[in-house]
Amino acid sequence: MFVLSLCFFAHFVLGSTPQPFPPHLANFSTACSEFEPLKYVSNATLNVHEFVAAGTTLHFPGTDPSCGTANQTVSVDICRIALNISTSDRSGIIFESWLPRTWTGRLLATGNGGIDGCIKYDDINYGNKNGFSAVGSNNGHNGTGGSAFLHNPEVLKDYIYRSLHTITEGGKNLTTAFYSAPANNSYYLGCSGGGRQGIKAAEMFPEDFNGIVVGAPAVNFNNMTSWRASFFGKTGASTSPNFIPASAWQGFIHDAVLKQCDAIDGAVDGIIEDPTLCDFRPEELICSSGQNSTKCLNEAQVEIVRSVLSPLYGSSGELVFPAMQPGSEVQAVQGLYSGTPFPYSLDWFRYVVYNSSTFDDTHFSVSDITAAQALNPYNVQTYPSNLSNFTGTHKGKLLIFHGQQDEKITSFSTERFYNHLASGMELHSSQIDDFFRYFRISGMFHCSSGPGAWMIGQSGSGSMSFYPETNILAAMVQWVEEGIAPDTILGVKFVNDSVAKGLERSRRHCRFPYRNTYIGGNASLQRSWECMLYE
Repeated sequence: MFVLSLCFFAHFVLGSTPQPFPPHLANFSTACSEFEPLKYVSNATLNVHEFVAAGTTLHFPGTDPSCGTANQTVSVDICRIALNISTSDRSGIIFESWLPRTWTGRLLATGNGGIDGCIKYDDINYGNKNGFSAVGSNNGHNGTGGSAFLHNPEVLKDYIYRSLHTITEGGKNLTTAFYSAPANNSYYLGCSGGGRQGIKAAEMFPEDFNGIVVGAPAVNFNNMTSWRASFFGKTGASTSPNFIPASAWQGFIHDAVLKQCDAIDGAVDGIIEDPTLCDFRPEELICSSGQNSTKCLNEAQVEIVRSVLSPLYGSSGELVFPAMQPGSEVQAVQGLYSGTPFPYSLDWFRYVVYNSSTFDDTHFSVSDITAAQALNPYNVQTYPSNLSNFTGTHKGKLLIFHGQQDEKITSFSTERFYNHLASGMELHSSQIDDFFRYFRISGMFHCSSGPGAWMIGQSGSGSMSFYPETNILAAMVQWVEEGIAPDTILGVKFVNDSVAKGLERSRRHCRFPYRNTYIGGNASLQRSWECMLYE
């Protein structure tokens, strides 16, 4: 550990001068109360309309408990508008628009996660704190489950694409009316299922956003859902005789992964910088004669490990989804390796693919993979091979990040998507760099946290500043508004993720296909690493 200097990380830059303050907003709370939002959003009814002072903790009693977002403390003065927007005679969305007192002329739309309908209030507040008017929604249903999809394609349509487009249009209208000026630029921020939403927006509504920032995107959605469902068959139930317990995965198996692969990047620091270089050999864990079985595996268990770290193939031997990256086992024991069906996949097959609440994936097979891909409702697959409508005359920009220790969506999937898009558009990496950059974040779990330098400004909890070098959303703003594209994103990690305990490490994460390479010195320092291109 080394001493933290807060002077750099506390630096706060909006990147542009706030908009001239409209005379009618001189008394912000009055202007908020006198604003008439229903004039500007169709098919809507008012839920909440209030001025909220900075430091106020809002409570959301109607939020489904599974979302885990019962309250949010707001960072700046805002005018909060919550609406119910009807999207059909069988569907509707809960919409939140937060308009900050100090506005920079930017709009931020926020996404959801998994298959859920949980508003990301923290992301909305994060946008407000940095001068964006910000919007979010429940994506057409409440809670983290998928039962609302059963026999209701209109709710499914909201989830797949309609909700985000609706709130973006509504947010733009409210922003224009409230500030008496349209947003100069519109941005999107989301991770996981929210990552899929952002890519779908670029694919279907290329003019909705100037810049899209997504993490761990759930693209290739049908196949990803099948991949997740396949793990229960691989690990076996937690009661099966060869089931590998969490203690083994988090203990000697993870230790063996690090022993084989940690030093590949030249630094033994508990982090695998590039998991694509790790060819883990689980056979080294087979118990020898007389060895304590709590520190080794039998042959059947070794095959389970090998299967878990292998790609998923279809009925004709085609690659369905790439393998889980080694190193993710520490967190994966809570989901994919837990010996229970993965809930998002189980719900998707029950309530969408088969429209039957009795489906159980104990005997999940390639026929289920085929069924999910054949149905592909509203092209939820979200695997475009061409984004020229987004990147052409509109000049849209796309930034993707993915944790290299992700326990829910393998990071190998995003690399595959990058190559899929480059191939489809017939672009070399130097050309696709003009509108799309992908950052591999070593040691990051799913969307946030982890032993690596994971704080890159992807959320309020993952941000220390709004400076383009250290914040991926600020980097996108600079790219769109100043034409300066990011080559690296500087991430930080605090001891026990507590700022008060000091900085543990910092690292400049490279844009793909550059690889972060250790060049010597203290591996916790950013200057000890360099982005290098290996072809």
